[in-house]
Amino acid sequence: MIMEQSEHIIREVSKAFTGKDEIIRKVLMTIYAGGHVLLEDNPGMGKTTLALAFSKTLRLQYRRIQFTTDTLPSDITGFTMFNRQTNEMEYRDGATNCNLLLADEINRTSPKTQAALLEAMEEKSVTVDGKTHLLPNPFICIATENPLGTTGTQALPESQMDRFMVRLSIGYPSTDEQIRILRARRYTNPLDEIKTVASAESIVEVQNYLSTVKMNDDVLYYLIKLCEVTREMPMVELGISPRGVMALSQMAKAKAVLDDRGYVVPEDIQYVFEDVCEHRLILKPQARVEGVTGREILMQALEQVKPAKR
Repeated sequence: MIMEQSEHIIREVSKAFTGKDEIIRKVLMTIYAGGHVLLEDNPGMGKTTLALAFSKTLRLQYRRIQFTTDTLPSDITGFTMFNRQTNEMEYRDGATNCNLLLADEINRTSPKTQAALLEAMEEKSVTVDGKTHLLPNPFICIATENPLGTTGTQALPESQMDRFMVRLSIGYPSTDEQIRILRARRYTNPLDEIKTVASAESIVEVQNYLSTVKMNDDVLYYLIKLCEVTREMPMVELGISPRGVMALSQMAKAKAVLDDRGYVVPEDIQYVFEDVCEHRLILKPQARVEGVTGREILMQALEQVKPAKR
């Protein structure tokens, strides 16, 4: 049932987001796992199209906020204002009052505004003037950022990077894919052809189902050891946090569900390891001088730690 639904979702989203089925699959896995997605790529790669396609396919309430240097925290959380007719303070919701939030170019705004997203992403609620407002369920944030060094960008704080379950990069399409994109848009907008094949309720059901996916002791030990090894490497300042371990576990379960299995195997962990963990690593200055990347660190961890033989 879940696998059939997932295939329908991937097929519908791929109508508008052509040639990147693996990215669609990983975003869907993150939604099933109850996490948030950080897309790091250059402008014009289709990040907004991807978010719109998912909102239409899953019939989710969608909002988009474009981060700039003057974006305020209240734009995200909402604010209270005085109503003269009722003589009471009223809450006006912000961008987060939706199922799917596209936070565009999140690294172009101030750290204070970036921090306003933290509570929403972790607690699924926002607090304004001492009063907590729950967000719709599910709440999914797909944030985009331009590569560091692009004009007007600044690095996200480590606490916020850790809130994103995965960081993905779309990359340039191939020549054949670009031809397909141009042909698909010759007469109509592919987004208009997308059909709704799921709902917010069905997504919540899958998220709840993930808790029943089994992970035996050997697989759990393998997952934890992979993360622990990163904390001991000489080039690493900060390794994978306990939140990262939990995110890796959830994504591995989502991968198992997409493969129509009720249990996790080591290959599930290996498939999502880089996407879940690379952005959580903080490397020492020496690593940057020597050109060592987070991906190389994770590859070393996979080589050092081997799963138990089945």
